[in-house]
Amino acid sequence: MSLLSVEGLSKSFGGVVAAIDVSFSLEAGALLAVIGPNGAGKSTIFNMLGGQLRPDRGRIVLAGTDITGLPPRRIWRLGVGRTFQIAQTFLSLSVIENVQMALMSLAGRTRAAWPDAAGLYAGEARHLLQRLGVEAEAQRPCSELAYGALKRVELAIALASAPKLLLMDEPTAGMAAGERAELMTLIGSIARERGIGVLFTEHDMDAVFDHADAVLVLVRGEIIARGRPAEVRADPIVRQVYLGRAAAGPSA
Repeated sequence: MSLLSVEGLSKSFGGVVAAIDVSFSLEAGALLAVIGPNGAGKSTIFNMLGGQLRPDRGRIVLAGTDITGLPPRRIWRLGVGRTFQIAQTFLSLSVIENVQMALMSLAGRTRAAWPDAAGLYAGEARHLLQRLGVEAEAQRPCSELAYGALKRVELAIALASAPKLLLMDEPTAGMAAGERAELMTLIGSIARERGIGVLFTEHDMDAVFDHADAVLVLVRGEIIARGRPAEVRADPIVRQVYLGRAAAGPSA
């Protein structure tokens, strides 16, 4: 059984069709990239998976549980984590406090008074920060971090909720080339270690084709291609409508 099964997902906004009969599956420990031009429907699909939008039609099954149309908090509790194109953290709190807050929320202890909460889950938070390579920043406010470090902290916060499925919107946005490759390698390693399925959107094609296990290409809400990265990169329709001949490399 696949970790995630999406069947016939469709969504329209008035006369604008954002997703048409989108179906795919994702295995635990695998990275699936969803790419396409602006307006292709990527965000709409993410928002339906995360509960921010209710599909008009279709079904979403996570680890055997139908999560179609459930509210975001229920979906989060069932194991769907998310990161965003612009990193989302509490900028006035320290790095470790941000991760502790996520761990407290998972345990249902968000009503604890902060003086008493300061030591809660500190060990678990430090372990996550160490795994993400930002333990040295633990006591610094997030507002002081370089953007690459902030993206790693956001990932630590998402992992603190023990997700089965991680939705990542442009995980390398705003990062230098070297940082992008390091982060994607780290994401793949953690996904395999923890059995997390990762669904991500990305405009950096190196991040997609070097790190994804499989790729979906969306255009106007429809999947026009799917498969392993090399297969999708060589697809003549994808090269014509999205990648362009130069990005795809020389013709065979």
